[in-house]
Amino acid sequence: MSDLGPSPLAANDEKLSVAQARAAIAARLQPIAGDEEVPLVQALGRVLAADVISPIDVPAHDNSAVDGYAFDGAALRADAALELRAAGTVMAGDASPITVQPGHCVRIMTGAVMPAGADTVVPLELCQVLNEGAQVRIEPRVLKPGENRRRRGEDLKRDHPALRSGRLLRPADLGLIASLGIEQVRVKRRLRVALFSTGNEICTLGEALRPGCVYDSNRFSLMGALQRLGMEVVDLGLVRDDPQALQAALQQASVQQADAVLTSGGVSAGDADYTRDVLAQLGEVAFWKIAMRPGRPFAFGALGGTDKPLWMFALPGNPVAALVTFYVFARDALIALAGATPEPLPVLQARCATAIRKRPGRTEFQRAIVAPAVGGGFEVRLTGSQGAGILRSMSEANALLVLGHEQGSVAAGELVDVWLFDGLV
Repeated sequence: MSDLGPSPLAANDEKLSVAQARAAIAARLQPIAGDEEVPLVQALGRVLAADVISPIDVPAHDNSAVDGYAFDGAALRADAALELRAAGTVMAGDASPITVQPGHCVRIMTGAVMPAGADTVVPLELCQVLNEGAQVRIEPRVLKPGENRRRRGEDLKRDHPALRSGRLLRPADLGLIASLGIEQVRVKRRLRVALFSTGNEICTLGEALRPGCVYDSNRFSLMGALQRLGMEVVDLGLVRDDPQALQAALQQASVQQADAVLTSGGVSAGDADYTRDVLAQLGEVAFWKIAMRPGRPFAFGALGGTDKPLWMFALPGNPVAALVTFYVFARDALIALAGATPEPLPVLQARCATAIRKRPGRTEFQRAIVAPAVGGGFEVRLTGSQGAGILRSMSEANALLVLGHEQGSVAAGELVDVWLFDGLV
């Protein structure tokens, strides 16, 4: 058995709260090693392996934030209009040689370099253009000196970090990096996650459905969830309820140099549930009972030694429970394992459309639909039956309604916490 530090698994097999289990997982994981340089166009969803240092100031020059007229703002008066003589035009992209003389202004376009002698821009709609464009009149108190000027380096300063290591790159980040003229970025290698489903009652796609059996849905739901996180999936297919078959699958995951293993099914205490026992034989089970619904039987542990442990997340077999436990435990853990800096999941508060019965002592995750409420805010309603095998209700939902560990029953109209799927999936 590996020596990976103290385990929260109690001698009497007590159930952990969701918060305790999440903390126990986070405390054990260390980010993977290894990085590579990729073209910027291939960097979406990757994890930065090094700070991006800006080689330039952005913007590179003081420039205009609007289309209008540039002039010396010191000439503005609070009690009198200002009339200026128009002398030239500065276009975006011009390295303007114009110097604005006292009493003069120049026509300027958004993004154009601010000419010498000018520090303020009056927008076109806030001034009067007279004498066929030869004169500009600005009424008092329309704007203040220095307005509508973007200063050099106000977005990014040269030799300063633009993005920090550990950031999961988003579309806006790619644009920011491109604005620095950087074509290649150093990112963490992709996390490799081995995935398989277990169960003698499971049929693979393309196979005739046998009596008493169901098709394997978990593997495809979880594969999609992993791909949305930008992770490399090692698909080990379907594994029968047999200790030797399970051992062979886990050994194959190790041979494939996976960083983590994601399984579904076989983690409870039934006669054909071997996953937890095999994990204990090959490594260690940190815990396997969670005070939550759905998803009470969920095992977490490690295979191998301390140098490079193969982390295992054994999810329940019921389709909804498998996805819920993935979102609650595996998702954030795998993101951290991939080297990304953890970010708290946004939690929305919405008014519950109906009363919900609940007893304190466990966390419940209900499939729900969130929509804008009449009069403002949001309202949340359940999708219907909350059975752990009803995958259709998960497909119809756009959120999980979360009832906390110590929380009791909820009255209609009461505010509840909601996890939006757009933040998860």
